[in-house]
Amino acid sequence: MSKRLLAAALAALMAVAGCGGSDDGADANTLKLWHYEGPDSAMGVAWAEAIRQFEASHPGVKVEFEEKGFEQIQKTAPMVLNSNDAPDILEYNKGNATAGLLSKQGLLTDLSDEVAKRGWDKKLGPGIDTTAKYDERGVMGSGKWYGIPNYAEYVSIYYNKTMFDQQGLAAPTTLEELTAAMRKFVAAGVTPLALGGAEYPAQQVLYQLALTKADRDWVDRYQRYTGDVDFHDEAWVYGAETFAEWLREGYIGKDSAGVKAEDMGLAFMQGKNPIMISGSWWYGRVQAQVKDFEWASVPWPGMTAGSSGNLWVVPKGSKNKQLAYDFIEITMSQPIQDKLRDAGGVAVAAGDSPAADPKSKQLNDDFAALVDGDRLAFYPDWPAPGFYDVQVSSVQKLITGQLGPHEVLTELSDYYKENLASVGK
Repeated sequence: MSKRLLAAALAALMAVAGCGGSDDGADANTLKLWHYEGPDSAMGVAWAEAIRQFEASHPGVKVEFEEKGFEQIQKTAPMVLNSNDAPDILEYNKGNATAGLLSKQGLLTDLSDEVAKRGWDKKLGPGIDTTAKYDERGVMGSGKWYGIPNYAEYVSIYYNKTMFDQQGLAAPTTLEELTAAMRKFVAAGVTPLALGGAEYPAQQVLYQLALTKADRDWVDRYQRYTGDVDFHDEAWVYGAETFAEWLREGYIGKDSAGVKAEDMGLAFMQGKNPIMISGSWWYGRVQAQVKDFEWASVPWPGMTAGSSGNLWVVPKGSKNKQLAYDFIEITMSQPIQDKLRDAGGVAVAAGDSPAADPKSKQLNDDFAALVDGDRLAFYPDWPAPGFYDVQVSSVQKLITGQLGPHEVLTELSDYYKENLASVGK
């Protein structure tokens, strides 16, 4: 591992250096569960019902649930999972840099036998199961099952239909239509794009722009190391230069470098910005909270960041693995999957009857079209441990003008290349 990659790994471990303590012993009547879905999100609603069903079907067993932050788990998982404080089951991010890294480090339970026994693989189609399996290098797409995706997700364009109608604008179904809409909002004195630069999704938007010039081979070379990657090729250059152009044109606020994802979502839901480019994980919340205007979403044109949702993983040190497997089984059941879908999530094992709500039906239909068209491109930070923080930092520098688009691509390229040696490339 290079010095930079080692430093990134050590920084994550040091973030919890003050945490510790010992367990008082395994409690066979308790399932210790962590996840980071908000209670009003589609997944939060579904998992709350799954907990109720689990406790009802396991008399005497109590679920000890702790809601964790995404960033918190992202940074602390390697140390926590290697301690007595590890939960029995947790939600964890998918991809080489996260679940793949933990599997390579021996911190996750191999679920392959349980998958075959319970038939979970039959419920997950091609493209969805990619993120569940990792080889000995921690590279996704083949090998053993180390996680179970129980929902799906993808990045799309949310837009304030009321504000679009006021400007005489139609749904932005192409990049040209999106750009024209943003240009018109700027002329009307409105910053069109709500964007978080302090966390995600600013770096995802740059990746989305690159994907408009990409294909499956490009994605696989970048994400799965199937060939050479050039960060100064047509796609990456287009993504970075177009992002910089959006800044110059005022489509993105110069203050977005300090905006967190939560504040971005609130800005859109409060009607301050008419457009948000982000994931389907926002869908249920937008659906529940937006009351003052009409809104809709459309898929990103071409390939898009997306995949299975996050994974249920079982730490190697889980004290109640069979209970963990039983909980996963409930989350994969049709009633829970239907509830997730009806609450505004993308189900992976819903029943045949469509969602009653037209928006929820459209959300799931759009995802099915992406899968059928082989248009899911995973997420930009997946290839290397610590790449998320590097990308956030680099794109922040682009927003603030500290770096130009080609300098940002060079930073990303340098870090990516450093990682290749650690996976035998």
